[in-house]
Amino acid sequence: MLYVVGFGSGARDCMTAAAEQALLKSDLIIGYKTYTALMKPFFPDKQFLENGMRQETERVRLALEYAQTQTVSLICSGDPELYGMAALAYEYLAEYPGTDIEIIPGITAAFSGGAVLGAPLTHDTAIISLSDLLTPMEKIETRLRCAAEGDFVIVLYNPSSKQRADYLQRACDILLQFRSPETVCGYVRNIGRDGEHSRICTLSELRDEQVDMFTTVYIGNSETKIIAGKMVTPRGYRHA
Repeated sequence: MLYVVGFGSGARDCMTAAAEQALLKSDLIIGYKTYTALMKPFFPDKQFLENGMRQETERVRLALEYAQTQTVSLICSGDPELYGMAALAYEYLAEYPGTDIEIIPGITAAFSGGAVLGAPLTHDTAIISLSDLLTPMEKIETRLRCAAEGDFVIVLYNPSSKQRADYLQRACDILLQFRSPETVCGYVRNIGRDGEHSRICTLSELRDEQVDMFTTVYIGNSETKIIAGKMVTPRGYRHA
């Protein structure tokens, strides 16, 4: 059996009961080294295997191979279906006959970070990664324009890195073609972990913020406002 487990933000109390049970039942836990480091303190008696960034194919094949003879958990931060390993595990499943897969959902950063900021995601939302390792930048920019024009609340994953230091600025420049500079925005870094930091700001201010890969960014729609110091997007229930 292979469990593909979303463990959430990395905080123990943000992990679902189903995720914890899958990890407890597993003989082996496999993951990206940053993720295994988060889980080792919670499951000190488990055996772990880990590898580095951009070794996703090797990681999934290793998990499927071991899962032919034992119970394995392949761990992902947040939810395994959202920029995680769930689809890749199914893509290679046919090469490992007799192995079963179960996807264990987790709380993705969009929702756990949204709770820190307030309630920014109560209406239609688009989640977009700014990483162009697997998706051409031209397609990412098209998605940004469409989401902005459609007045979606937008959540940005992977907003910046050492190699992509200006990507959030470039994204904001696209969004400013469709959104007011005063659009309510926010971001959260290290959601649910030590060093958690959040800020609510305007779109024009967001453009000049310094963020990293551990930051999740939120751009409000035309209805998003600040209520009691929090970022809130009404659904319209009060006027129904």
